[in-house]
Amino acid sequence: MSEQTQVKELEKVVVRFSGDSGDGMQLAGNLFSNISAAIGNEISTFPDYPAEIRAPQGTLGGVSGFQVHIGKGVYTPGDKADVLVAMNPAALKTNIKYVKPTGIVIFDTDSFQKSDLEKAAFTTDDPFKELGIAQQLVPVAISSLVKDSLADSGLDNKAVLRCKNMFALGLICWLFDRPLDQAEHLLHNKFAKKPSVLEANIKVMTDGYNYGNNIHASVSTYRIETANVKKGTYTDITGNKATAMGLIAASEKSGRPLFLGSYPITPASDILHELAKRKDLGVKVVQAEDEIAGVCTAIGASFAGNLAATSTSGPGLALKSEAIGLAIMAELPLVVIDVQRGGPSTGLPTKSEQTDLLQALYGRNGESPAVVLAASTPTNCFDMAFEAARIALEHMTPVILLTDAFIANGSSAWRIPEMSEYPEIKPNYVKPEMLTEGWKPYKRDAETNVRYWAIPGTEGFMHRLGGLEKDNVTSAISTDPANHQRMTNLRQAKIDYIANCIPALDVQGDPDADLLVVGWGGTYGHLYSAVCELNAEGKKVALAHFNYINPLPANTAEVLKRYKKVVVCEQNNGQFATQLCSKIPGLVVSRYNRVEGQPFMVSDLKEHFIKLMEE
Repeated sequence: MSEQTQVKELEKVVVRFSGDSGDGMQLAGNLFSNISAAIGNEISTFPDYPAEIRAPQGTLGGVSGFQVHIGKGVYTPGDKADVLVAMNPAALKTNIKYVKPTGIVIFDTDSFQKSDLEKAAFTTDDPFKELGIAQQLVPVAISSLVKDSLADSGLDNKAVLRCKNMFALGLICWLFDRPLDQAEHLLHNKFAKKPSVLEANIKVMTDGYNYGNNIHASVSTYRIETANVKKGTYTDITGNKATAMGLIAASEKSGRPLFLGSYPITPASDILHELAKRKDLGVKVVQAEDEIAGVCTAIGASFAGNLAATSTSGPGLALKSEAIGLAIMAELPLVVIDVQRGGPSTGLPTKSEQTDLLQALYGRNGESPAVVLAASTPTNCFDMAFEAARIALEHMTPVILLTDAFIANGSSAWRIPEMSEYPEIKPNYVKPEMLTEGWKPYKRDAETNVRYWAIPGTEGFMHRLGGLEKDNVTSAISTDPANHQRMTNLRQAKIDYIANCIPALDVQGDPDADLLVVGWGGTYGHLYSAVCELNAEGKKVALAHFNYINPLPANTAEVLKRYKKVVVCEQNNGQFATQLCSKIPGLVVSRYNRVEGQPFMVSDLKEHFIKLMEE
């Protein structure tokens, strides 16, 4: 590298790619994330894209973004970016608020013509002055340079300009000292069947990198610290892919074949897509005609002896509610994955919230208790999907796993685990000697209240199940009031017992804290970052984050009542706080609620926590 290049060492950095929906910002961001993960950086990503189907090119409604935080001690995609890549004026106008005052803005000068400014609703011919931009500007004629780079490629003009994102990626790779060989490998995988497109993308990316080398006098390069991580093989993984892998792992550990019955819905569809690719691992997938059919095929597969799952988002969970009630009544194992999005109704299909919690807990007719879990990070989706399957199979119950669009579409560096690190899953199968004892379908373990599972085809154990109430002893249809009360109590007791089979609630942060921050699900990274930063500033704060919602960990009341002040932070209007207060008599909490379709801001959390401590 040239001696004139200024190199700065950074612990971590945030980069935001933004452009029109057709500019390939998601691909560029994903490639940059994968490169960074491969060289030992911790990463956290946040794809931010519109729900509209290709809004007019260059307009504010069509802007797509991808933010990635890389370095050491990374738990969130970052509040604000150190570098913004803006491919047009609309991208600049929409995203400049997410850039630090000391940040860098790289923009395509070819896309800042008068007509482009008008599409982005600028009222003057100087967008930078109009927005009051104080950040360092790096103008690059990206479109022209890409055309020059591919002048002899034989590609048409439209195909050439599709490579603009690779020029931007090459420039960013130079800026942050990223090797291009990993990116080339990833491009080979993506465009293996299109050699001319592959060659064009690699050439443009290399030219972008070399262009950065030639402008070294105007901007510094940065070297990002790598994390001290456990040895192993690492990859960049999204929450949806990790969820799919967790189900496959549970299938392996239980010896039960995996079946997914689902209907495509944003932002959960990638689970369906990922599992559909894994016929090599014995996975069976049915893309049903609607949400109800999806869950009903899964219930049928469960009765037949499969590890059965269905994936959806909030609107689909509502449609599946009656069938989930059937699985609760029949006491069949079922994993229901709800990737939460903004609502109600169609709402914000591509944005993220935590607004389905009470629906997951109570959104069914009758007294129909189900286990509810929540994943906290993209990589944690693997563990919680495995755990959801374990509980479903070992306790013969539906389990609802809540993730959200933020962690489902976002990614983190993931160490591919050894399967020896995970326990065997042991369903409560019938035993041959039960035939002589007069076995019936609702015969259950005396301690756990889990009924025994008779896989169809097991000799002597032919049986029927259904949605009508059954007699506790004979398993015949019953309308007896005392029996209905008894069966209602048994179904609840079975769920309550699971508190003995899950980890205790853990507390992170200052052990002498006066303020306890409580969160659940996908807000973990932001809450943990805020608590760590406050601890570093000498503030006494701790964090209790929940992955197990129903039942709650057995020590929940003891932990929460230990602190002078408790604040429950959620991306809803207080659903988990309401649940905690209903389960723990006398508990008093304050609430921090945001329903904006966007992740929390660590800076806002810190400000709120400091105010609470000062009151």
